[in-house]
Amino acid sequence: MSVQPVFEKLEKNFNADAAAGLDLVFQFDIEDDASYHLIIKDGNCELKEGTHDDPSVTLIMNTETLQGIVSGETDGMQAFMAGQLRAEGDMMLATKLGELFNVG
Repeated sequence: MSVQPVFEKLEKNFNADAAAGLDLVFQFDIEDDASYHLIIKDGNCELKEGTHDDPSVTLIMNTETLQGIVSGETDGMQAFMAGQLRAEGDMMLATKLGELFNVG
């Protein structure tokens, strides 16, 4: 199964109020699928396939971990501690995902 529907769900569940004044790029490198990035700017969220030139933070995981986090079955911090999720760049931004997207 492709991860694209998972990212489309994330984009649909975007909390624009929490993104006011932010200008960020979340890069998702899915090890067993494709790469996507979410551009958060001025209260908007745009999903793009591929790799961004200068992401704020890059999250690296497999499809199963991504699906678990988006569905709410997997806690992102627990996945990080278990080595199922790696972050490069501003790791503190990864903690903002829960505020920016209504997961679960």
